[in-house]
Amino acid sequence: MTRALYIHWPFCLKKCPYCDFNSHVRDAVDAEQWQAALMADMRHEAEAAGGEALESVFFGGGTPSLMAPALVEALLGEAERLWGFAPGVEITLEANPSSVEAASFAALAAAGVNRVSLGLQALDDDALRFLGRLHDVREGLAALETAQRHFARVSFDLIYARPGQTAEQWQGELDRALGFGTGHLSLYQLTIEPNTRFATDVRQGAFAPLADDPAADLFELTRRRTAAAGLPAYEVSNHARPGEESRHNLAYWRYRDYAGIGPGAHGRRRGMATRRHRKPENYLEAVARNGHGLAEERALVPREQATEALLMGLRLREGVDLDGLARRFGLSPGALVDRGRLAFHERLGLAWGEGARIGITAPGMPVLDALLGELVPDALAAA
Repeated sequence: MTRALYIHWPFCLKKCPYCDFNSHVRDAVDAEQWQAALMADMRHEAEAAGGEALESVFFGGGTPSLMAPALVEALLGEAERLWGFAPGVEITLEANPSSVEAASFAALAAAGVNRVSLGLQALDDDALRFLGRLHDVREGLAALETAQRHFARVSFDLIYARPGQTAEQWQGELDRALGFGTGHLSLYQLTIEPNTRFATDVRQGAFAPLADDPAADLFELTRRRTAAAGLPAYEVSNHARPGEESRHNLAYWRYRDYAGIGPGAHGRRRGMATRRHRKPENYLEAVARNGHGLAEERALVPREQATEALLMGLRLREGVDLDGLARRFGLSPGALVDRGRLAFHERLGLAWGEGARIGITAPGMPVLDALLGELVPDALAAA
């Protein structure tokens, strides 16, 4: 049953060179038009998905901190009317650390947001310029201080394994980040995604990504330092104090149903995968025409759902319960993973098994994609 809602706000002031998310730069945005469209899309999804009281709401983007607080408040009010909110509902908004956006933090908190995910991305001005960010370190840290004043829970993102970055440089930056006292950190290795400006830059020789071996060393350093600071990794790139994990992202990784509205938003409900129109103008036209922004609604066969649940769940430190997945999707537990390859990788220290539960060890996480290709049988992966 649906217990999570994702709302996508696609607009940004600038497209970052590493970003392959559905984000768009526009000169002006009609807030009233977008409120009407998002509410209509939300009502359609609530009617189609049903579900219980929401445990989490997540405003992603794009740059949701560019939304007017009144719009955020109106959308939360409609979500609560349609589904209800569970006690202690987690309401997260992604924010950029500009002074203009930080000035809205008090109003966003008053609108109902109780958790913010702040896109600091680096604690070095040269790195921020390389990453195409509009803020500098001073402005970013001022926004972090403001966020910690107004929101019950604060997380922030950093990008590491940048070109030429050394272990000493990253350790200093990471230790400084850990010193700010937030309960959650998202720490991502720089990935060169297709169809981004960075992909063009690399192809043209403007810079070379950090090699695999030093990047793997930084990954191991990250895990060691965050664990020592009391924020162990609970997913490949996410670290939290126990109890401060992102409930919304856990809903994805544990393969629970969630409603997704807004341009390009994906969702999953009642064995169906949903996808909204990506381009903002196309999305608005679809809502005006159909009462919703759906571009695709596709049935997922049980074997496909089991594959997706494995691919998502094995990202988590807690792993997956094979017996539970088998019961959920009506499959044999033996069909879910290649037991021979699992035993082989257990002997290598890359995977673990405890009864029906299996998972990937810390040494296995840097090669997770390769392990998944070996552990999930070909017939299941191709389903």
